[in-house]
Amino acid sequence: MKQTFLKVKERPIRTATSTPVMPGAGALWQHHQPRRVNSLSNWLKSFPFIALHLVCIAVLFLPDFGISATTIGLCALTYFIRMFGITGVYHRYFAHRSYKTSRPMQFLLACLGCSAFQKGPLWWASHHRQHHRYSDTPDDPHSPREKSFWWAHVGWILSEDHIETPHEVIRDWERYPELCWLDRNHWIPGLVLAISCYVFGAFIGGWNGNPATFFSQSAGWIHLLWGFVISTILCYHATFSINSLSHLLGTRRYVTNDDSRNNLFLALITLGEGWHNNHHHYQSSVNQGFFWWEIDISYCIIRTMAFFGLTWDLRKPGKKALTFRNVEVKRAEAV
Repeated sequence: MKQTFLKVKERPIRTATSTPVMPGAGALWQHHQPRRVNSLSNWLKSFPFIALHLVCIAVLFLPDFGISATTIGLCALTYFIRMFGITGVYHRYFAHRSYKTSRPMQFLLACLGCSAFQKGPLWWASHHRQHHRYSDTPDDPHSPREKSFWWAHVGWILSEDHIETPHEVIRDWERYPELCWLDRNHWIPGLVLAISCYVFGAFIGGWNGNPATFFSQSAGWIHLLWGFVISTILCYHATFSINSLSHLLGTRRYVTNDDSRNNLFLALITLGEGWHNNHHHYQSSVNQGFFWWEIDISYCIIRTMAFFGLTWDLRKPGKKALTFRNVEVKRAEAV
């Protein structure tokens, strides 16, 4: 695949990673040394992540676990839109630049990704680029082969090594000040969503708009729990399963230098990310389901946006890419 370089301070900056480390290719290709941080500071920064998991226990003490048509519907809706914010925006747009959009839409999509509470777009995309550059090697941030399932799934996020953004691999997006601001204040869209869930539930429960009774709306708290907290946790672990399970369980259509696999179940719960072996074979493709039977909801949404002129220049693999290193094709030719 053709590589794209940007000249920044006379160092080659590749905007999308696609191959393993190449010796002598400049400072960008050298192993990133994460800045160590104080352990107490690390735990403080990880506290919201841990606290959200603990808050979910509250559902056990609610009548009927707080389940109703509106709580489950809100949970499903916020899960769906935020999962697209991760898969269709953070991953396919910011990490791999697989399609283009306008600058205002770029910012709005970044806000959607931030609402998933998985840090900012620059942090997310830069670590994902490192994953592809060093996939399933000791320098991979989250390889189950090199460390463990637990590390790949959630341990690396709590580690001191990955708190900071490796800026040297994300220079192409750092030229947008609004994205840098959002990356530093990534919690704001999620907070707005949380408040919106509470207000929606409060009105559903009959709140009359009196500010004096705003915080005493039980329906508001229940909808906040289901619409934001539980939805966030489900979105977390569905996303994390791509880092862990999709390198352990599934089938391999393409010969790649890693353990990536295709998995239908993971594709369904992540709106198409489960076709992970496809993705590692052709990383800049906007569609990860390469064939019609490989369900890829994120791609369908991006195509719909393209129909309305909101996205364009969608990158897809050609016939040659689809057959290159394809074990199914080689098997058929051998018969």
